[in-house]
Formats: sequence, structure tokens, C-alpha cells
Amino acid sequence: MESNKHFVVGIFEDEDVLVQAVENTREKGVKIHEVYSPFPVHGLDEALGYKRSRLPIAAFMFGATGTSLALLMQIWMLGYDWPMIIGGKNHASLPPFVPVTFELTVLLAAFGMVGTFFIVSDMKPYKYPRQFDLRSTDDKHVMAIDLAANKMSKEEIASILKAQGASEVNEKSF
Repeated sequence: MESNKHFVVGIFEDEDVLVQAVENTREKGVKIHEVYSPFPVHGLDEALGYKRSRLPIAAFMFGATGTSLALLMQIWMLGYDWPMIIGGKNHASLPPFVPVTFELTVLLAAFGMVGTFFIVSDMKPYKYPRQFDLRSTDDKHVMAIDLAANKMSKEEIASILKAQGASEVNEKSF
């Protein structure tokens, strides 16, 4: 398989050194592809410049779609398709529709959020995940920098990573 993406990978031992290195590396104009850590590191999201997730907005949209579909389905089924008068109530009485509406709202919001998360995270079933360094699942922190996204040479990026406290710097292609 032909590799077409080239990365410079810095391995860090300590999370405090990593957070400071991320801030300093971004200040030098280097675009960081991703940072991998075996555990959550406080302050790393802010150092990487991540914005707040829009997943709650997607959840609201999917939930509103579920509510609309449930109400339309019940009104159409009990009012027009197979009209039934139950207990003397009219065809579009809302209180009996509440349980089905609630369940469909939660169902569509949950499935929609899971699907949106997989699409946004680029986690497809047929896609093999990139593993920059297996030690990132054990005790090391890994900073990956895409060479195509930066205007610097790999030697310049490697020297920046070493100056920021990387214990080793490697090159990886996918």
C-alpha cells in the first residue's frame, strides 16, 4: 500500500511538558494534526485550541425531528387512516400521544447523536485507525504533526519538538 501522508511524531514522557509544548509549538506557527494520550490531560483541549462541540445542537435537531414524526404519525393514523373514537375523545387528543412521542424523541436523538459522532470523528467501520505509536495507549503522549499542513521542513519541526521536551522524534507515513 502506497503511503501518501507523512507525519513528524514527538513522544513526550510528562503531561505538563506536553501541554507546554503544545502551546509553544502552536505559537511558532506549527499546525498540530492531533495529540494522543493514554489518559485525559487537563488543559490540553484549550492548548490545542479546540472549540466547543456542536453535538448538543445535533441532538436537539434529531429530537425535534422525532417529536414531529411521532405527532404526525399518531395524528395521521388515529385521525385519518383508521379513525377511532376512544373514550369519547377527539382524533387529535394529545395526552394519549405523550408516551409514543417521548419514546420516539429519545430514540431519534440517541441514534442521531451516535451517527453524527461517528461521522464527525471519522470513525467508519471500514477505516483502519492510524496508530502513531503503540506506547500512546500505555504511558507516553504523542504529538503528530502533518508535514503537508505546514510550510516547515521535517528537520525544522523535529528540532522544535526536541526543543520543547520530546524524548524522541520519529517520522511516520500512512
